Amino acid sequence: MIGKLDNGTIARQVAAALAEDLGGGDVTAALVPASQQVRARIVAREPAVLCGCDWVSETFRQLDAGIRLEWLAVDAERIAADQTVLRLSGAARPILTGERTALNFLQTLSATATATSRYVEAVAGTGCRILDTRKTLPGLRLAQKYATRCGGAQNHRLGLYDMVLIKENHIVAAGSIATAISTARRTSPGIPVEVEVESLGEFDQALSAGADIILLDELTLDDMRVAVSRNREHGSKAKLEASGSVTLATVRDVALTGVDYISVGGITKHVQAIDLSMRFEFAA
Repeated sequence: MIGKLDNGTIARQVAAALAEDLGGGDVTAALVPASQQVRARIVAREPAVLCGCDWVSETFRQLDAGIRLEWLAVDAERIAADQTVLRLSGAARPILTGERTALNFLQTLSATATATSRYVEAVAGTGCRILDTRKTLPGLRLAQKYATRCGGAQNHRLGLYDMVLIKENHIVAAGSIATAISTARRTSPGIPVEVEVESLGEFDQALSAGADIILLDELTLDDMRVAVSRNREHGSKAKLEASGSVTLATVRDVALTGVDYISVGGITKHVQAIDLSMRFEFAA
């Protein structure tokens, strides 16, 4: 599970983003006198679940530690349209230089948290949990997985190292579901083993082979209900996860089949940035 990211990880992500934007220097900010002081605020233009405050703070810290920030909202908080979420003051040049990088982090991570919260709300009361996936922006996986947590989801595996997830191509290459699972138990002892299945026949094989989690990929609602029933009748401790073409319109129906989890790639890969802007309030 991803909680707050450590300062070192955030610092590295921010440094990479600033290096990408700055290159040899901000030639436009250089038009402003070095002594110019300003006050500014970041305003939300639409409702959202806020996420990314630490990345914004780190952006301005790296540019000028003397910039003063006053956060008026925190990560995982619901914010309204026209709400001021941050006030800042200090030298104009570094604030102008950091504006786009700071907003890029805030709009993207808030978008991820907001999209996630909609799915979490849609399955409320069913006992089913929304999971994220590895379909994340390159270099920002931990940041986006933190954002899905802010939106109320549960993290799925963080990478290829913390869970065995046997998919269709793995099964073909290994020879069978049973062979893939037994090999996983031998080569990665103590690590959870999940198997993706595309039919009830494959589900039965995964169940018999003792998978810890069985991923029901693109099964119909009726087949999901059958899988849930068979899992209970089998006395299995396997958790069932549904995935594939799940939308906000269908996610509750999927949850009501009795599956334990629903993984949704769209909460990290189909995000639409939250509309946020910075406005200068005072210059002296």
